[in-house]
Amino acid sequence: MSDIVGQMVDRLITVELKNPGMPHGFLVDLYEAALNEGGGRPLTARAAELLKEAVSKGDTVFLLTGAGYPPQMPTGESDGPPGAAVLARMLYWGLNAVPVYLCEKKHEGPIRASSEAADVMIHPIDLAIDRGFGAGLLTAPDRQEEVEAWSAEIFERYDPKAIVCIERLGPASDGRVYNATGIVKGPETEIVDLAPLLSEAARRGVGSIGIGDHGNEIGFGRIQSAVREIMPAGKTNACTVATDVLIPCMMSNWGASGIAAQLSYLIGRTDLAHGPEQERRIVEACLAAGGLEAHMCTKRFIVDGAEGESSMAIAQLLKNMVQLFATAPSTGVAH
Repeated sequence: MSDIVGQMVDRLITVELKNPGMPHGFLVDLYEAALNEGGGRPLTARAAELLKEAVSKGDTVFLLTGAGYPPQMPTGESDGPPGAAVLARMLYWGLNAVPVYLCEKKHEGPIRASSEAADVMIHPIDLAIDRGFGAGLLTAPDRQEEVEAWSAEIFERYDPKAIVCIERLGPASDGRVYNATGIVKGPETEIVDLAPLLSEAARRGVGSIGIGDHGNEIGFGRIQSAVREIMPAGKTNACTVATDVLIPCMMSNWGASGIAAQLSYLIGRTDLAHGPEQERRIVEACLAAGGLEAHMCTKRFIVDGAEGESSMAIAQLLKNMVQLFATAPSTGVAH
């Protein structure tokens, strides 16, 4: 049954809503490439199983997010932090784990606001870990040459059992980081490449999940050759960094919500699946804290060009889907 649920969740989060000026008409192909490369089982089912099997009460899970850069989006965008917060909610309330957000300093505000709206307060990390008291948050160094040592240090100190990357850009074959349309993120964006975190995870055998929507995000290294063929800018911006499970989706928030819903089903806690009103609160909190919508860079109730109500509808459908699958079998009185 888990694979049936996963198949339905996968189908829902890969419905495409795109302005035709943006890369479009590609999502099904990206998904099929990831599905085939991963052995054919539903991707959200595999991701949720990874978390369920690896994570126990009191364990830490790293959640790496934050995209959008100066000058257009100086504190980030509305895709990424809300999804990370929804997943943190399930990890904290469902698995009794300690979510630890990893980000650049510039992205901290929208992440904090999203997490609080998802009922996961962020506290000093040692307090969160020692007392099981909400989530923690760690900001990366501002200097690229310090990231590798920082990655090793935090893995050693906090011993995460998994790392999930939600809308986090990663380097292409030339070592540079690009946006969805192939524009390089240069010095003026103040970007820090956090891909060394995934190298450290692989070195230690820590399970990893990548969620993205255009092929330039961490995780797409699993299907880099497919991204290069499928995406208009793929030959330039395809990310080389792989994760153990890759989930292409309409927007990364939906991918993270899909994993959370699937995980709620696996652990028998579908009551924890977040609904449309909480989705609204989370996205609006992210926007209010500076996580701008990434099309026109405003605080409109929009994520990746799609109206916020569409994300609310996805939350409702995911919640109802897993709750119905979890109910006792019944034909009712009319069948």
